[in-house]
Amino acid sequence: MSKKIPHILIADDELSMRELLEFMLQREGYKVSSAENGNRAVSMIEKENFDLVLCDIRLGDIIGIEVLKAAKKKNPETVVIMISAYATTETAVEAMNAGAYDYVPKPFDNDELRETVSKALKLKTVAHEKQILDDELKKHLHFTRIVGNDPKMLEIYEMIKQVAKTKTNVLITGESGTGKELIAQAIHEQSDRQDQPFVVINCGNIPETLLESELFGHKKGSFTGAVSDKKGLFEVADNGTLFLDEIGEISAQVQVKLLRSLQEMVFKPVGDNTDIAVNVRIISATNKNLEAEVIAGHFREDLFYRLKVIEIKLPPLRERKSDLRILAQHFLEKYAKEMGKKMTKVSSYAINLLKEYDFPGNIRELENLIERSVALSNTNILLPDNLTLAVHKRRRQVPEYNDENNENWVDLDAVAKGVSLDDVLERIERAYINKALELTSGHKKNAAELLKMNFRSFRYRLTKLGIEK
Repeated sequence: MSKKIPHILIADDELSMRELLEFMLQREGYKVSSAENGNRAVSMIEKENFDLVLCDIRLGDIIGIEVLKAAKKKNPETVVIMISAYATTETAVEAMNAGAYDYVPKPFDNDELRETVSKALKLKTVAHEKQILDDELKKHLHFTRIVGNDPKMLEIYEMIKQVAKTKTNVLITGESGTGKELIAQAIHEQSDRQDQPFVVINCGNIPETLLESELFGHKKGSFTGAVSDKKGLFEVADNGTLFLDEIGEISAQVQVKLLRSLQEMVFKPVGDNTDIAVNVRIISATNKNLEAEVIAGHFREDLFYRLKVIEIKLPPLRERKSDLRILAQHFLEKYAKEMGKKMTKVSSYAINLLKEYDFPGNIRELENLIERSVALSNTNILLPDNLTLAVHKRRRQVPEYNDENNENWVDLDAVAKGVSLDDVLERIERAYINKALELTSGHKKNAAELLKMNFRSFRYRLTKLGIEK
């Protein structure tokens, strides 16, 4: 019995876009039909059964939402993906409430659209969309906690496996929020010490006067407040792993005592003259440049080399954007479950927005953002306007610029009277493109580079705006 070939309908009023989508999807083995306007699309939907409809929001004669509603009325199992050059909260929410699978930005990344179409079509063969997303997440999950398959991270996973087999000290470096403690946990859990303690101390959060006592313990009466003997974390971690986070924050005095402990694997509790021997694997982490700290005289060189037998450098999130979608999905599922919300995924439009942000706070910032966004969302899919992040606000800031007619682009007072946001955005886009073409004497590839766009996207916008140069 031959397998049924999925039938896809493309509804877009731009010939070049229809041709691109037809070519791309036919190469994937799908049967593809197309409609040049909304009424034609509705007519075709009434006559045929389509597995998936790929529909532009703005179709000229009728809006794409009407095509979506017609498709869902004819067959609720038809999967509909909306695409648009301009998204508004109202249309996005309306599309999701009407049953759209996703809301994709235009121009889109071809590979990402192919992946979205493939996932959407799988909905017709499984009971729940969440099962697809869970299966995908499992493919990106490493060492039970670490999410991501970026090539840089795959190299780190291999290093974790190799390092875990040794007793060598490891220094994990990277910006704040990159997941250094998760890497340390993975090393411990892959080692032969996995059934022994994994002890964590953040050296930057403990006052210098208490850090020595926390690490090495103290005897009763050794200082004011020492009302009883206390074990230090070196002793608590015996036969296991001690993770020293923010190691660059420790004082010169503690550096001296830590160096001796690492060299000889013995230490003296505060107020005691007796050495205690331990067998501890040391993993440390820092967001500082310790070599620069050594040169500046703030960190002991001999201790630095003791800690940095092997270094694992974690990339910031801005350098592993290929993992952003799956990380966002992971956090969405986590917090949707905690909050009892029936949210299934992050929309492509929201992912597109996230990719344009550098995330100075890295994965920790992304997690906080998704948690906050889930709490504020009232739809089953995370949309761009749910993202209460700095980049979202920053992208709304349009520079005041006067055209040759001395008319302000930005007139916020006009909003009270009613204004077409699409028209405003189109005028801004047109002006930037014309300026780039002017600066490059009409050279399209150079103009695209000035605007940090790939050439295909630039040509699409020229066609969309009717700019001839």
